[in-house]
Amino acid sequence: MQTIIAEKPSVAREIAQIVGATKREIGYLTGNGYAVTWAFGHLVAPALPDGYGIKGFHRDNLPIIPPVFTLVPRQVKTEKGYSPDKDVMAQIKIIARLFSESERIIVATDAGREGELIFRYLYEYIGCATPFDRLWINSLTDKAIREGFGNLKSGNQYDRLYYAAKARSEADWLVGINATQAITLAAGRGTYSLGRVQTPTLAMVCSRYWENKQFLPEAFWQMHISTVDEANEEPLTFTSVEKWQDKQTAEKNFDPVKKCQSITISKIEHKETVQGTPLLYDLTTLQKEANTKHGFSAEKTLNIAQKLYEAKLITYPRTGSRYIPEDVFAELPTLLLTLKGSSKWAVYIDNMGELTRRSVDNTKITDHHALLITGIKPQNLSSDEATIYHMIIGRILEAFSEKCIKDVTTVSAECGDIAFVLKGAIVKQLGWRSIYGEEKKEITLPEWSEGEILPLTASSLTEGQTKPKPLHTEATLLAAMETAGKEIEDDELRHSLSDCGIGTPATRASIIETLFQREYMTRQKKALVPTEKGLALYSVVKDMYIANVEMTGEWELALANIENGKLQADTFREFIDKYTAQITSELLTCDKFFTHKEMQCPCPKCKTGSMQFFSKVVRCDNPSCGFPVFRQIAGKILADQDIQDLLTKGKTGIIKGFNSKQGKAFSATITFDANLSTQFVFPESKSHNREKRR
Repeated sequence: MQTIIAEKPSVAREIAQIVGATKREIGYLTGNGYAVTWAFGHLVAPALPDGYGIKGFHRDNLPIIPPVFTLVPRQVKTEKGYSPDKDVMAQIKIIARLFSESERIIVATDAGREGELIFRYLYEYIGCATPFDRLWINSLTDKAIREGFGNLKSGNQYDRLYYAAKARSEADWLVGINATQAITLAAGRGTYSLGRVQTPTLAMVCSRYWENKQFLPEAFWQMHISTVDEANEEPLTFTSVEKWQDKQTAEKNFDPVKKCQSITISKIEHKETVQGTPLLYDLTTLQKEANTKHGFSAEKTLNIAQKLYEAKLITYPRTGSRYIPEDVFAELPTLLLTLKGSSKWAVYIDNMGELTRRSVDNTKITDHHALLITGIKPQNLSSDEATIYHMIIGRILEAFSEKCIKDVTTVSAECGDIAFVLKGAIVKQLGWRSIYGEEKKEITLPEWSEGEILPLTASSLTEGQTKPKPLHTEATLLAAMETAGKEIEDDELRHSLSDCGIGTPATRASIIETLFQREYMTRQKKALVPTEKGLALYSVVKDMYIANVEMTGEWELALANIENGKLQADTFREFIDKYTAQITSELLTCDKFFTHKEMQCPCPKCKTGSMQFFSKVVRCDNPSCGFPVFRQIAGKILADQDIQDLLTKGKTGIIKGFNSKQGKAFSATITFDANLSTQFVFPESKSHNREKRR
């Protein structure tokens, strides 16, 4: 008998159907010489500190660095602490029996770093010695599964993938456990969660927030002059090359322009510009564009893509590659023919010429190639599922269409000794831009000649203001994670740095969601806004190693090097052990940021504790309560007296200097609502409350 193990029951059922294992048993299916069983994600994981005899948070125990990690079944939290999940234990017992009775194991967990770890941890925990092969497939279509079974690889060919996955898991444990305990001990009250990737990601959100809020706009003035295109009687407007920072200077220079009656063409430049086709989607790019265009969260996009994958409609979604190999490219014409019956896409299929090859490169394929559809016709897709599915189709058509080619004309002109410029373009070949019709309408300029004099029909001097970088959205945060904070516009260059980004395509969504769950940031429309709790934590760790984005990116590159054989896992573990000791020591000494004063204010929540006044937060000293009041609200730091009034009288006096989401200053009184969340009461209309949730 051979046992096949999948990552989840739904995938196991698909595989069982292919191999003829149709008889249902508890925890597996059997038949035709196969037993097909499944995990529920990670059944086994490294033990928490109490698994090594370390209970509670104590300085003397830190750093906790097990020489060898102990694996335990997945734990669930109970009133008495953590204990093994009974359902998980039962499934492990079934799997262990099947493994022991088998001549060979076929590993069919997801073909990637995490899927490999799910199996290897389970294999190690059971103490199994049965040889195993690897099923490595890019989609769950019957054809792909059958081809995969015809091309099984010996399990040891994926040892480096396992070493990288294990190194990542242990690094996250070491940094997360030690950093969380260290900062919690330094704080003295409450629990603060830190993580190897989570904290640098929070740092990027908070850093952008402060950069945006502390930005001081600067005024500038710019001139505009207009003439009329006699052919269609439409105005054409030139803009001054120079911007003036001083209003008086701008007005002085504008005086002669106002008196002019004509514009002189000084130079005309023609240049052909070519916009290459975009690369195919990897998961991160799909998540970014789904967020920008449709407001989908990264987690939502991943979940939808996973459903489409399990429905056999798209290839493996957790890919980090934006390329396909030559053999897949050879099958692309056949794949595109499956869209001929589509009312949405058939017209584009008919008009496509020779397929371009920008997204074809065997050397740039990682574990899986870029996202493609499988050609299976979808049935009963939800609106959101259809959105993601058609995004993938649209990108395939864009990626293999012709380039977009334009003739760009730049016209330089003079008026009153001031230089002006106007740009226009003619699209010679719309190419890939035709797929969505998103190309903006270009200004078509008349056939002017150098030295020609045009009538001046209008002139103006306008005031503008410099603008800050906008707050991060999930799309921009994913881009920043992909490049460890480096701002890179070029699509291909940005992708080339993905190995040294922070997190992986498969984990970035969960990292972002963790920051929401920890109440470190919130969504305001599409913008990611740190909470007072998140800002308070950032103020403590922002200059520490734990928040260093580039260093975290270096660790990700090291993990990639383990996977490709350029670095030994033991060497990486030595680095991480030293790093863990370093950040633990650094965090334990940050207790100066958590010094507090006793103000004799009873806790309004538990009624038994006393509120301790720290620099960033006022918190109840009752360990079972820990009720917090964050000092910073709407950009204003509340003084001790303000918080004392709030705690003892239920409200503050009128406080000036708050800032709204639109950047406008306002005054208000702070009170508690029924849930002890802070809210504003405005002097002009005390009956109208606008809440500011913590």
